[in-house]
Amino acid sequence: RLFSPLLQKWAVFTLSASSSLGCLSCLLGLAVSIGLTLGSQGRVLLAPCTFANVVLAPVSRECPFDPTRVYVSPQCAVGWG
Repeated sequence: RLFSPLLQKWAVFTLSASSSLGCLSCLLGLAVSIGLTLGSQGRVLLAPCTFANVVLAPVSRECPFDPTRVYVSPQCAVGWG
């Protein structure tokens, strides 16, 4: 054996604990962003968008968020995700 069973248990525990902390931090960030979005009724998403012609808004590079686009990964589109 390369590692003792006790060392393997501690390694798995450490990786599991760090993974759980990473997951909790992602969930906290998601909860904060959802709260801010709902609190501002979505106006914060379009706040940096400064364009003169509203028709060109979805194709403008000035707007980081396109409310008309459906964001889907190729795996989800095929049904693998």
